[in-house]
Amino acid sequence: MSVNRRRFLAMSAGAGALPLLSAADARAADEDATMETLERAAAEPVLDTAAFTSPVVIESIRLLKRDGDFLVHVRSKDGAQGISVTNGRAYLHPILEHLVVPYFIGKDARELERHLFEVYRFHDNYKLQGLALWCPVAWVEFAVLDMLGRIAGKPLGQLLGGVVRREVPFYVASGRRDTSPEQEVEYLRQLVDQTGARAVKFRVGGRMSRNADASPGRTETLIPLARKSLGDDIALHADANSSYDPPKAIEVGRMLEEVRAVYFEEPCPFDHLGDTKKVADALEIPVAGGEQEFSEYRFCWTIAHRGVDIVQPDLHYYGGLIRSRRVAKMAAAAGMPTTVHISGGFGFVYMLHFASCTPDIGRYQEYKLEIEKYRDWFDPLLESKGGSLGVPGGPGVGIAKIEEFLEGARAVG
Repeated sequence: MSVNRRRFLAMSAGAGALPLLSAADARAADEDATMETLERAAAEPVLDTAAFTSPVVIESIRLLKRDGDFLVHVRSKDGAQGISVTNGRAYLHPILEHLVVPYFIGKDARELERHLFEVYRFHDNYKLQGLALWCPVAWVEFAVLDMLGRIAGKPLGQLLGGVVRREVPFYVASGRRDTSPEQEVEYLRQLVDQTGARAVKFRVGGRMSRNADASPGRTETLIPLARKSLGDDIALHADANSSYDPPKAIEVGRMLEEVRAVYFEEPCPFDHLGDTKKVADALEIPVAGGEQEFSEYRFCWTIAHRGVDIVQPDLHYYGGLIRSRRVAKMAAAAGMPTTVHISGGFGFVYMLHFASCTPDIGRYQEYKLEIEKYRDWFDPLLESKGGSLGVPGGPGVGIAKIEEFLEGARAVG
């Protein structure tokens, strides 16, 4: 990795992250980040079970629906409870019901880390791969962790490595490509005014489009217009959603370097690790990726070979907080930040807990506009100020009065 690129990455460190390594330390980390050393880092325990002196045996797991949200409710034989909020992919209910829940019934929740591998083996679940398996596993994991946190009287971050921050700077993202550059910049301005964010993310390219833009000339106009219109005080991020081959991605990346963007996300088809590495090697701007990834070993390869600069497991698609914390441990061993991708409106809460216990998360984490719907679920309420969100401090995920919360929920299936 060039010193210039390292300098650019160092400049990208901000208030939301611990300082990145010095150039010398970063080069040493690169040299030490072999597949073997990263695998050892990932194998280190994540879940702190010291507070649990007796088994916590899972008695039931149910999928519920409440006010448009799909929830997973877990109960132990001793009556402890936990809940999670899914990312809305209720069509995966049969996989949850037939291939995931049966494994967990009767198991000791204290051994959750081992269960995440054993459920992968259960009934040949490994043949599913991808989010079809790992979303349901994540829903159960989130609920079990919530239950354990309630038993221990600790927030999730305390169970997953210890809390290192209580506020998380955020960016607000536009998911649109149906806008002209002028319309998109105005929309981004509205999002900033609405949320108080100090950073934004917009989409470039056409989404897995083989170099085609969403509309002719949109990307080339949008990138400089965003900087000119939003000003130097707003940090910019761009997401290509697998739009480009390496030459085109490098061309767009150069434009993003001109406006000092924080990172360039998923420039090439997500499963073409080699092409993404070509782009990361060529650019000084950090390249981010990993949203679609399901394999610890592919993450290990990507980190060891510096295929990206910022790793982005999705907390649902990748199977939950514990597996994502393992990716972060590998990234840390290589001197790289982990800025998780989040799906589902409630996903930002899981992101907050992940960010609370992960030392290097990069500069900004994603904000979801649905936060207003969920604020009242927490005690104290979720608060944002100055472009940062407070991490829920209550036990488990932080939802107060679980019995009241479950009122009106009905079983699905």
